[in-house]
Amino acid sequence: MAAARLSSPGGVLTSAMSSTPSTQPSRESRATSRSQKSNLGIVTPDRLTPSRTPDTSSVGRPKSSASMVSSRHIPLVRLKAVTDTDLGLAQGVQFKTMDLNGIIKLLEEGGKGDFEEKQLQSIRMMVQCYQNGFPLRDLAHIFKIMSLCSKLIKNQPAYLDIVCDILKLCRLPFLKKKTSDEVTYAKEISGAVPLLGDLLQIPSSELRIQLCKCIVDFYHAEPLKKQIAGYQQVTSAYKIQMIQTGGLAETLVLSWNLLQNELLEKLWLLKTLQHLSTSEVNCNLMIKAQAANKICSCLNNPDPSGQLLFRSSEILWNLLERSSKEEIIKQLSNLKCLLALKEVFKNLFTRGYRHYDRQLRNDILVITTIIAQNPGAPMIESGFTRDLILFATFNEVKSKDPLVKGLKLSNSYEDFELKKLLFNVIVILCRDLPTVQILIEGKTVEALFTYVKKIERHKVIEWSAAQLEELQLHAIATLASVAPLLIDDYLACNGNSRILMFLEWCVNEETFFSQGNSFHGTGGRGNKFAQLRYTLRLLRAMVSLSNEVVNQDLFDQGAIKQLIGILKSAVYTFKEEAIVLEIKSDILLILSCICENHIHRKEAFGTEGVDIVLHLMKVDPKKFQSGLGHNRLLFSTLDCLWCCILGCYTLEDYFLEKEGIFLLLDLLALNKKNFCNLILGIMVEFCDNPKTSVHVNTWRGKKDQTAANLLIKLWREEEKILGVKRDEDGKIIDAKKPLITSFQEDQKIIPMPASCPTTSIMEVSENIRAKIYAVLGKLDFENLPGLSAEDFVTLCVIHRYLDFKIGEIWNEINEEIRVEQFRPVSADKETLEAITEASENIGKMVVALQNEMVESQRNQDMNSEQKDYMKIHATHKQRDMANKSWGKYLARTSNSKALKLVSSSSFQPI
Repeated sequence: MAAARLSSPGGVLTSAMSSTPSTQPSRESRATSRSQKSNLGIVTPDRLTPSRTPDTSSVGRPKSSASMVSSRHIPLVRLKAVTDTDLGLAQGVQFKTMDLNGIIKLLEEGGKGDFEEKQLQSIRMMVQCYQNGFPLRDLAHIFKIMSLCSKLIKNQPAYLDIVCDILKLCRLPFLKKKTSDEVTYAKEISGAVPLLGDLLQIPSSELRIQLCKCIVDFYHAEPLKKQIAGYQQVTSAYKIQMIQTGGLAETLVLSWNLLQNELLEKLWLLKTLQHLSTSEVNCNLMIKAQAANKICSCLNNPDPSGQLLFRSSEILWNLLERSSKEEIIKQLSNLKCLLALKEVFKNLFTRGYRHYDRQLRNDILVITTIIAQNPGAPMIESGFTRDLILFATFNEVKSKDPLVKGLKLSNSYEDFELKKLLFNVIVILCRDLPTVQILIEGKTVEALFTYVKKIERHKVIEWSAAQLEELQLHAIATLASVAPLLIDDYLACNGNSRILMFLEWCVNEETFFSQGNSFHGTGGRGNKFAQLRYTLRLLRAMVSLSNEVVNQDLFDQGAIKQLIGILKSAVYTFKEEAIVLEIKSDILLILSCICENHIHRKEAFGTEGVDIVLHLMKVDPKKFQSGLGHNRLLFSTLDCLWCCILGCYTLEDYFLEKEGIFLLLDLLALNKKNFCNLILGIMVEFCDNPKTSVHVNTWRGKKDQTAANLLIKLWREEEKILGVKRDEDGKIIDAKKPLITSFQEDQKIIPMPASCPTTSIMEVSENIRAKIYAVLGKLDFENLPGLSAEDFVTLCVIHRYLDFKIGEIWNEINEEIRVEQFRPVSADKETLEAITEASENIGKMVVALQNEMVESQRNQDMNSEQKDYMKIHATHKQRDMANKSWGKYLARTSNSKALKLVSSSSFQPI
C-alpha cells in the first residue's frame, strides 16, 4: 500500500511535501518521543519522583527563604522537565535505518516468482523508510540499488515504479548527521553518481524524465518539510560538487543519441544540461563528449514549443564562455552544424517578429561569427557566407533575391545590434580569400560607402541620430578591412573622391553634435574626431597597398595639399590627446606612402610640409612616457622625413637650413633604442648631400659633445649589448673574429642554400654598427673633432668594419664546407687560406695600431703627469724659499744680535 501511494502523483510523498506540520504532536509521536528518550537514557517528566518535581505554578516568581529549605535543611534542586521541544522533536520525525547491504545482496542473487516479490517488498519498505530524504552515509548504496533495479526492469516492469520512486526521493534534500559527513562520504558518493547517468539507457520516457527532474532539483534545493531528529540538510552546493566530481555531465551527453526521436525527453535532457553547463568543470566534460557538435546539429529539429532552440543556444553560450573556445569551434566547424545554424538564422531573420526571436537571432549570429574565425569552417560550402552578406547589404543595395523581398529592419535595439553584428561578420569572413568573389557579387563596397557621407539630419531616416552615427563609424571601419581586397570595386565607386569629400566635411566648421557613446566613437563626443580617425584609417589601408592607380588618383585629386592642411590644423589647433596624436600619425603615414619614390609628389609636399615635420621633431622627451602615443607619432614623423623629403634636393636644402640635422642628432643623443636605427638610416641618406657634413661636424650636444663622439659611443654600447669581446682598453681580443657577437659564437654552423642569408649577413641588419660605419665613412674618418684616445681605439675597428665583415663571411663559408665534409680543389683551398690569412693579418694590424695608440696615450699621460709634477715641485720649492726669507726677516726684527750679524756682513770690506 505504501509503495502504491508513493508511486502515484498525489500519494503520500506529495502530501507530505505540501502539508504543514501540526502544532501539537500526535499520540503516536508523543509515545515515540517518550520511548526514544527512554532509550537515550533521558528521564522524562512522568518518571520524576514527586519530591523532585518542580512547582510549575511558581515558575518565574521569587521564592521566600523558608520555602527554599526543607524542615531537615536539605536544599531542593529545581529540575526543569526535558520536553520534546528541547530535543528538537516536537515537529520532527524519528529516522529509522535499514540494512541496505542486505537489499543489494538480495538484488544481486536474482531469482523469480516469490523471490522477486521479496525483493520488491524490501525495496518498498526502504522507500517508505527514507520518505523524508536520504542520509549521505546511505546514498552510494541507494544509487547501487537503483542501478541493480534498472537491470531487472526488462524482465519485470514493476521495478520501473520502484526506480522512479527512489528518484523522486532523491529530489529531496540529502541529510547529514555530522558536519564531517560531507567530507567522509564525498569520494564514495562521487564514485556512485555515474550510475544515475546509466539510467538513461533504459527505454522508458517516465524514468528518463524523472531522472532529469531529479538532477535539475539538485540546483534548486528547498528546505525540509519535516525536521529529522539529529540530521541537517545538505546544501545544493554539495550536491552540485558531487555531480561535477562524478562526471555525470559527460555520461548524459553520451546518451544524447538515444533520445533523437523523443522530443519531450530531449527537452528535459537539454534543461538538465543547461543547468550543468553553468559550471566550468561540467562544460569541459561535456566538450569531451562532443556536446557542442551533438546539440548544434539538432538545432533545426521540429519543436512546436521553441524550447529546443532556446535551451540549445544557452548551452552553446555557456560552453563558449566556460571551456576551450578552440575546441568548440573545431566541433562546430562542419557542414551539418553550419547548415543547421544557417536554417535557424534564416528562419528567425525572415519570420521572427517577437522580441525573443530577435534576441535569439542575434545570439545565433554571434555563435556563427565565432565559428567563422576558423579558416577551415565550410562557411562558403554551406551557403551561409552568401546569406550573411546578403542580409548585411540588402538595406543599402537593392536586391532581387526572394529571401529579402519585403524585409525591413526597425530601429529597435535588437535590429540595431543585428546590423552591427553583420558588419562585424563581414570583417571575419573577408579573411578567407575565396569569400572575395561573394563580396563582389553582393556589392559590399558599394553598400558600405553609402555611410561615407555627411549625416543629413533633416531627412527621414530609419535609425536614430546616435544609431546612424555608430553605424557610420562601424561601416567605415569595415571598409578598412574589405576595400583593400576589392580595389576594382573601390575605384568603381570613386572611393578616393568620396573619402576626400568626407574628410573635408570632417574638418570644416559646420556644427555637428556627435554622441561619442560607442566603441568606435571613443574620444569623439561633440566633435568629428571619430569620423576623421576612421576615415584616415581607411585611407591608410588603401595607400599601404602601394597600388599605383590608387595613389596616383589621390595625388591628382590634390590629396597631399588637403592632408597637409588637416595635419597643420591638428598640430597647431587641436588639443593634444590620444585620438589627435593618432590622427597626426596616420596622416604622416599616408603622405609617406603617396610620396615615396616620386620626386614630383615630394615637391608637392613642399616647404609647408617640411615645417610641420620640423615642428613635430621638437618633442619633449618626457612625453614619451605619457602613454598618449608620442612614440608612434615620432616614428611616423621620421618615416615621413625619409619618404617625403629625402631625395628632393630643394627640400633637403631647406631642411638643412632650418637646422633639421641638429634636431636629428638631438633625437639620436637621447639614445632611445627604438629610434636609433631609423635615425641613423636617415643620416646615411642625408650624408649623400655634400652640405650635410658641415652641419654634422658643427653640432654640439650636452657637455660639448660632438657628433663623431656620439656615434662612437653608440658603437661601444651596441657592442656591449651584442656581447662582442673587447679588453678594458676597448682593443680587439681575437684577431680572427674581431666582430663576432655572443649569439654568433653560440650559433652552430648549419649548411644552407646559397639563396638563404647566413647569420653574418643577417647580423648586419639587426644592429646599428653598419649604419654608424656608413655615416662615419661619409664623414671621411678624418679630422673628426672632439675624440678621445678611447674613441680613436674604437675608430680603428669601425674603419675596418667592412674588411672584418668580409673576412667573417669567408670564415663562415670555410666552416660550412668543413661541416658538409667537402674537400676543395687545391687552387680553391689555397685561395681560402690566403683570404683567411689576409683577414687575420688585418686584425693583427689593427690590434698593433690600437696597442700603439694606447701606449702613446699612456706615454702622453705620463709626460703630462711628469710636467704637472714638476710644476707642483717648483711651486713647493718657491713656497719654501719664501718661508725662509720671511723667517730671516722676522729674526732681524726681533733679535739684535742677528741684526748686527747681518749688518756687519753687509758692510764687510772687499
